[in-house]
Amino acid sequence: MRSYSNFILRNDRNTRINMKAEDFFKQSIENKVQFWKEQAQEIPWFEFPETIISKDENKYTQWFADGKLNMSYLCIDRHIEDGFGEETAIIYDSPVTGHKKKYTFNQAKEEVSKLAGGLVSLGLKKGDTAVIYMPMIPQTLFAMLACARIGVIHNVVFGGFAPHELVIRIDDCKPKALITATAGIEIAKRIPYLPLVEKAIELAQDKVDNIIVFNRKLVDNQNEMFEGIIDYEELVGKSEPADCVPVESNHPLYLLYTSGTTGKPKGITRDTGGYATALKFSMKYIYGIEQGETFWAASDFGWAVGHSYSVYGPLINRNTTIIFEGKPIMTPDAGTFWRIISEYKVAAMFTAPTAIRAIKKEDPNGELVKKYDLSNFKKQFLAGERCDVATLDWFEKHICVPAIDHWWQTESGWPMLGLMTFDENYNIKRASAGKPIPGYDIKIFDENGYELNEHKEGFLVIKLPLPPGAMLGIWNDYERFEKSYLSQYKGYYFSGDGAIKDEDGYIFITGRVDDVINVAGHRLSTSEMEEIVSSHPDVAECAVVGVDDELRGQVPFAAVVLKNGSDISEQNVEKEIILKVREKIGAVAFLKSVMVVKRLPKTRSGKILRKLIRTIIDGKEFQIPSTIDDEKIIEEIQQKINDYRA
Repeated sequence: MRSYSNFILRNDRNTRINMKAEDFFKQSIENKVQFWKEQAQEIPWFEFPETIISKDENKYTQWFADGKLNMSYLCIDRHIEDGFGEETAIIYDSPVTGHKKKYTFNQAKEEVSKLAGGLVSLGLKKGDTAVIYMPMIPQTLFAMLACARIGVIHNVVFGGFAPHELVIRIDDCKPKALITATAGIEIAKRIPYLPLVEKAIELAQDKVDNIIVFNRKLVDNQNEMFEGIIDYEELVGKSEPADCVPVESNHPLYLLYTSGTTGKPKGITRDTGGYATALKFSMKYIYGIEQGETFWAASDFGWAVGHSYSVYGPLINRNTTIIFEGKPIMTPDAGTFWRIISEYKVAAMFTAPTAIRAIKKEDPNGELVKKYDLSNFKKQFLAGERCDVATLDWFEKHICVPAIDHWWQTESGWPMLGLMTFDENYNIKRASAGKPIPGYDIKIFDENGYELNEHKEGFLVIKLPLPPGAMLGIWNDYERFEKSYLSQYKGYYFSGDGAIKDEDGYIFITGRVDDVINVAGHRLSTSEMEEIVSSHPDVAECAVVGVDDELRGQVPFAAVVLKNGSDISEQNVEKEIILKVREKIGAVAFLKSVMVVKRLPKTRSGKILRKLIRTIIDGKEFQIPSTIDDEKIIEEIQQKINDYRA
């Protein structure tokens, strides 16, 4: 085995920096090169970069372009070389199956390196792509790190997605391998994956050469197997361990598809060196986690949080990470989060407000909290959607640790707004996502690109260049990347979110300004749903909007206009549309309400007034826009909504 002990390695410094968060932020904006060079020195490189910031062929920013490193090495091998091989790296806790298991760094290396060797034996090499379609089990993490180990670019797909969604990703990134499992578990229900995979392969334009299947052996599933699959355990068992392949800093680590307003998901591309630097920085200064502590991000691997803070961030920082296969409630009850925190001495946790709202609904008086020792629990981080004050109040009363709301996107890969917890004087302002994180020069603009004063709602934008860790672009589509993020305001990244800044510099996110909605922390495209709804043979036109939901933050609501002469009942069209969306996107879409209307409110130019529909459904005050083509439609919509609620 090759040793990297002679390559550049700088010991981690766990001392707190002796300055205020404001000064730290100022350094990151005014002296970017020096600031991020120092942060890059916190991780070991095979070749430390001489060029800190540069431009690619499209004149977009690159970080550490001439540096070389390997993410799997950062997460596993370097800790073993430092003498921590027998420390626990991963804890697997699955209340839905009753299984628990711990892996040391040494054990994780054996699993990862042999799977990587198996991929090499199948012909995969640096620059190839692989799709990982798996549940919350250790083998998913091993697959991610195995790909990173040999320079294969992975795309993790949330196991709850339907074949149609899997096909989109296969056709876009053209994987040389698809790594999957026989099934996932949804509370007490087994979800077979192989029929979904087989259907996706049938529908995909390009053939996937290698289908690797981890057999969970939960039930007899031989009838689900299909010809040509490769057994995961047999592959690992017969393969020689693969060593880490040095990759360039800007070599893509992974692709993660996020909803696009055109209905076609965007393949967000993440680099390796900038991302590793940013994650190490965030674990130390934002999450305030010391090496050796346990950090738990209760997110599926298929989402951005699962990548950054269930896998790469904690392991880079030598934290124990938890793989939890369950739900915040019903596995077996609303105390399961507190049981995990107590049993494994979790120092900090990261989840979506949806999870806390679900727990609050089931255990309003916090009786289940009292059963567990939370003395090691220091901080709770919330993101994925805005956290309401009522939920923060409940958490503060019953859990008695700081609940820190913060904000970021799949595109950023790590927080853009939050609190620098290394500064012990940090203050939480409820309903705010915090202040700009070092590296993110955030402004609030109006429609014309003028910066707004305090307490004025506008568009959240970020002055370029974005800091390390942010997206490299959209996979094989720079034109779409530029149009989606860089064209609205020259020299700025457009976040797609509305925001307000107060007199203390805290920023309050007001919601999406496009038609991507946030359902329990999952960003879903309403335009994609509209395409599915409008494909119903009886639907003439439709609008899908995100409406407020106490538990999930937002849920989709469809208003449809039926074709003239259609004799289908409103009950049947609702049932058929809900089923159609579930088949195409999956249960995660959570479309439960379909309302038949005579017509949709539009501008004189024909644009559907979706925001107005959403406001009416939410029961909020609104002004009738001057551009509307017929004000009588508003009365009709209001009456229809009242009838629907009744």
